[in-house]
Amino acid sequence: MATENSVPAANEETTVSLQRSIYDPGYVNAMSHFYRGEMGRIMIWRQRLDITTNWAITSSTAIITIAFSNASVPHIIFFFNLAIVWVMLWIEARRYRFYDAFRARIRMLEAHFLVPMVMENRDLLQGEWKKLVCEDLILPCFKISKLEAIGRRLKRNYVFIFILILVAWVTKIFLHAPMAMDSLPSFYHSLRVGHIPSWLVAFVFVGTFVSVIGITIYVSRQSSGEISEFGTHRSLWRI
Repeated sequence: MATENSVPAANEETTVSLQRSIYDPGYVNAMSHFYRGEMGRIMIWRQRLDITTNWAITSSTAIITIAFSNASVPHIIFFFNLAIVWVMLWIEARRYRFYDAFRARIRMLEAHFLVPMVMENRDLLQGEWKKLVCEDLILPCFKISKLEAIGRRLKRNYVFIFILILVAWVTKIFLHAPMAMDSLPSFYHSLRVGHIPSWLVAFVFVGTFVSVIGITIYVSRQSSGEISEFGTHRSLWRI
C-alpha cells in the first residue's frame, strides 16, 4: 500500500515541480534572452537580404541607363545584366535559407512559449517543441530547399527586376535597331550581335522568362511563404 500510494504522490510532485519550473523567473528570463538573441540574429540576416537586393537593383539601373544613353552600346549588355541578377539571386537565396532556419526557431518560441504565457494556459506548453529546439541548436539544419528559397525571393522581389530587364532589352532593340522592324523575322535577325547568333540571344531571353515565371508559379503553389496574406479576425486588427 505504501508503494502504491507513493507512485501517485511522486507523479503529483513531478507535475507541481514542472508547473513551477515553467513560470520560474530564471527559466522565463533565460527564454526571454534566448528569444531576443534569435531575433537579433534573424534581423542581421534580414539586412543581408536587403543588401543583395539593392545590389541587383543598382546594377540593373546602371546598365539600363548606359544602354539607353548611347545608341552605339549593343543590346547584348543586358545579357550581362541578367547574369549579374542571377548571381545576386543565388547569393540571396543562400542567405534566405539561413534567415529562414533561424526564423523557424523564433516561430517555435512564439507559438509554443509566448502564446501559452499570454493565454496563461500550461497545457499549451506541453509537447516536443523543447526537444525540437534543442536538437536544432545542437545540429542546425535548413528548413527549406534551395529551389524554394529561390522561388520565394523571386516572388517577393526578383521577378519584377527580371521583367524590367527583359522589357528594357526589347525596347533597346526597337529604339536602336539599324533597320526598321516591321515583322517577326526582322526582329529575330536584329537579335544578332557581332559573332553572337540570333538563336542564342533568343534562347537566353526566352529561357530566362520561362524559368523565372515557372519557378515563381511552382513555388507559390507549393509553399505559402513566411507570412499569410490575410490576418486573423477582429476586422484584421483595424483599431
